[in-house]
Amino acid sequence: MMPKIAAAIGACDRRTQGRFAVAASSVDRDAHRGDSGQRRRPSARVCHPRRPTRVVDNDRTSARIAMHCLLVRRFSEALLGFVVVASPIAAVAAHSTAAPAAVERDVAYGPDRAQRLDVYRPHRARNAPIVLMVHGGGWRIGDKAARGVAQAKAAHWNAQGRIVVAINYRLLPQADPLQQAADVARALAHVQREAPRWGGDPTRVVLMGHSAGAHLVALLAAAPELARAQGARPWSGTVALDSAAYDVEALMRQPHLRLYDQAFGADPRYWREASPTRRLHSVPAPMLLVCSSRRRQSCPQARDYARRAVDLGGLAQVLPVQLDHAAINAELGTEGHYTARVDAFLASLWAPVRRD
Repeated sequence: MMPKIAAAIGACDRRTQGRFAVAASSVDRDAHRGDSGQRRRPSARVCHPRRPTRVVDNDRTSARIAMHCLLVRRFSEALLGFVVVASPIAAVAAHSTAAPAAVERDVAYGPDRAQRLDVYRPHRARNAPIVLMVHGGGWRIGDKAARGVAQAKAAHWNAQGRIVVAINYRLLPQADPLQQAADVARALAHVQREAPRWGGDPTRVVLMGHSAGAHLVALLAAAPELARAQGARPWSGTVALDSAAYDVEALMRQPHLRLYDQAFGADPRYWREASPTRRLHSVPAPMLLVCSSRRRQSCPQARDYARRAVDLGGLAQVLPVQLDHAAINAELGTEGHYTARVDAFLASLWAPVRRD
């Protein structure tokens, strides 16, 4: 079913991009499911934007296509329980003129077909810092090429002379979250090896992830031995975008979404093993934990994780934002206070280096 849904959405994208731009509100991935874990029936509100959709083209046919595509997207989100298309078209279009100088797609970092990455390189990159981006999707779905994962981020950071790498990894049921974290570590090791060829600096890599991807990068930050086991070396810092699973054990002992049962099972020992907060026993690399103030679990869990890192002598910042879960990913790289705060954190890690 999911390939058919993706095909329908893709067809809509192709039709809309050629005829008009749609300025739509960001979609909350939890619009029909609360943090309490109680699933609510999709209602008419889920099938319509919270603000009227503005169609730039006045052609009525274009307007009908716009509404049809919006309904396809919203139905898909309601059916799957995730945001299928996370980024507003207008947000990405704002950066379309700042295309990267070169994109290498589907570079293998492992033998599995899912172990692939895309590299977005700026013009004349030399000793460039690198952002390694890990998509979300409840540990079960998602893709590096999905709108909202890399496009706006790559346009923004390429313009600053930085490289962006977006990765795929094995998903449930093929791989559990610990195996997925190993995939992220393997991708990190590959990026560190290949960075000089891309004009990048292997010593200045930041791990970044959204949602499930935020959990995975936070887990590697807490347990760097998982990264070392895959050949990765220390990295500059970690940016986690709106995870509610820093303490998996605490999460699983409260009312929660079914997707967490699918990811973490029923064994408390596994919960602890997959919990960044409970695995953090040494000073981690600096961390920025972005959280949505609209969600019940996200910011409290981020604060507990950050407090533990600080107690150990580490640097950890929590950045609450008035954005929903999807917009935290989609709007990073667009102009505004949020992107500026993330930029400031990255700049603090990436002091200019001189190499003769």
